[in-house]
Amino acid sequence: MRIAIFPGSFDPFTRGHEAIVKEALTIFDEVIIAIGENIDKRCMLPLTSRQQLIKELYHDNPRVKCMTYSTLTGAFALEVGAEAIVRGVRNSVDFEFERTMAQTNKRLYSTLTTVILLTPPHLSDVSSSTVRELLKFEQDVSEFLPDGVNLGKYMAKK
Repeated sequence: MRIAIFPGSFDPFTRGHEAIVKEALTIFDEVIIAIGENIDKRCMLPLTSRQQLIKELYHDNPRVKCMTYSTLTGAFALEVGAEAIVRGVRNSVDFEFERTMAQTNKRLYSTLTTVILLTPPHLSDVSSSTVRELLKFEQDVSEFLPDGVNLGKYMAKK
């Protein structure tokens, strides 16, 4: 079975993330959405809420799992039996960052491959930070989120 992890903070999980998962499923048998625990990053949604949101979104797809981790991404990938790390890029800035991370991961974990997937053009402006900024000013963010996601349900748990 070909397993990949798709790591990130997913604060919140967007249509762009959803598109990367969909594309990754054309390559891999299983995709583990891996939410990194980063105590230095101030998140809008608690870790448990982010995980619940993603699990509910993919509850009917046995090929998608959601887990949290607090180790190096490569170490987590090996721990769960993944052969690849999937990353989505929207632009050249994202690409340069991901290229550097991929090269570092290859040095540390030679058996892992990083697969960089391009975000579909119509979603290239979608980012979690944009969603958080819009929410701060009480704007409707539904067009940036997967169908049926109501962030209010998850934000109330903070």
